[in-house]
Amino acid sequence: MDIDEDIGDSSPAETPATKMSRHQILTLIAMASINFSSMICYSILGPFFPNEAKKKGVSQAMIGLIFGIYALCTLVGSLLLGKYIVQIGAKFMIVAGLFVSSVCTVLFGFLDQVSDGTVFVVLCFITRCINAIGFSAAVTSSFAVSAKVFPENIATVLGFMEIFTGLGLILGPPLGSWLYQSFGYEIPFVFTGCLLFATVPLNMWILPSFAAVPSSQNSFLRLCTRMKILLICFVVFSLSSGLGFLDATLSIFAIEKLNLSAGSVGLLMIGLSLPYGAASPVFGVISDKYPSIRKWMMVIGGMATAVSFCFLGPLPVFHIRSQLWLTVLMLIVVGFSLCMTCIPTFAEMIACAHENGFEEGLSTLGLVSGLFSAVWSAGMFFGPTIGGYITQALNFEWSAGVQGALAFLAALLQVIYFTLEDIQKKSQKANRTDTSLLQGEKSPLLPKTDHLRVDVS
Repeated sequence: MDIDEDIGDSSPAETPATKMSRHQILTLIAMASINFSSMICYSILGPFFPNEAKKKGVSQAMIGLIFGIYALCTLVGSLLLGKYIVQIGAKFMIVAGLFVSSVCTVLFGFLDQVSDGTVFVVLCFITRCINAIGFSAAVTSSFAVSAKVFPENIATVLGFMEIFTGLGLILGPPLGSWLYQSFGYEIPFVFTGCLLFATVPLNMWILPSFAAVPSSQNSFLRLCTRMKILLICFVVFSLSSGLGFLDATLSIFAIEKLNLSAGSVGLLMIGLSLPYGAASPVFGVISDKYPSIRKWMMVIGGMATAVSFCFLGPLPVFHIRSQLWLTVLMLIVVGFSLCMTCIPTFAEMIACAHENGFEEGLSTLGLVSGLFSAVWSAGMFFGPTIGGYITQALNFEWSAGVQGALAFLAALLQVIYFTLEDIQKKSQKANRTDTSLLQGEKSPLLPKTDHLRVDVS
């Protein structure tokens, strides 16, 4: 049974209700399945693939590039698909994207059968690129659909969705490590790929269809002319860069410096994903209930992220030896701080777009979600690639410090921008008050009366 419940752009915004409608419940289930299955497929590589690639003669910098190319292709795919989401269809993008991504995940599991060196690297790149296009289609559309169906509670819904993102990130590394150690390289990818493929018929059945009218006025160029949008994009970039860096480098650091096994590395990564998933709904509710503090949530979270990355190694300038307890503690702080920073960003981008004349509809939501996913992907490319290069040239400690500096810069720019914005608002308010008083002084004390007209007969 397919549900063809159209939601057009011309429909009025839904008001918060204590009871969700049927299509809202079904959409929530569909988005949860997408987040969980996609993230579990994405996160299984971290604990064992870098070490497996090293056995095939792949350098640390090239390993980072294999991780990063996924994000680069997701960036391109998100921009294109976000622009044409109305023409393609949101539901079709989700279903087709999940199918492509699941097939590529299974195929990636058989790359250990190819010869070492160039052939292995090339096939890794091809498979990851195609997988990224499918992933970008599903994720970009899911963000737009979530904002469309829950316009008044987008941060709360995204916070709830991040529970399943966190679960996928939590279960992915230990599950991948266990399957790898028990059954070899292929089984982790085959199992998770089949899990992702199971969401294809599920979403075909329960996900509503979304009818919308394309808009010729909306464009990425116009959206990016707003300074606030660019600033939030840089914040998102710094967050994803840090996560991508950890995906590509943390496992080797933990194995070589902390003497952990591949299975233990999977458990170590739970220290990052568990607090992220647990805190997401809380920060989502706070963000929707108190919109005025979203900007300071991003600032505080960014500062905390910067400090935790500097002590993750820690930086050599602190003259502190790398220890397991310190690494775990800093990963927990990173999880909470990334959540605090990330949850308000999407809602702030949508609000900024609407404030600057973008129409409320699926077309605008597609642009915002496409831009958000593209910037996130740019960070996921920068983090593993540059982080892998710095780690190879120097070490993990300095590379983590670079990620901390990036998060600090994003937080500092926010403080400057929001402070100037508050000053400008106060100045405009004072000018309006002065103008009102001046107009009041110029008004006559007594109202004008018509001259008496006397008729003389």
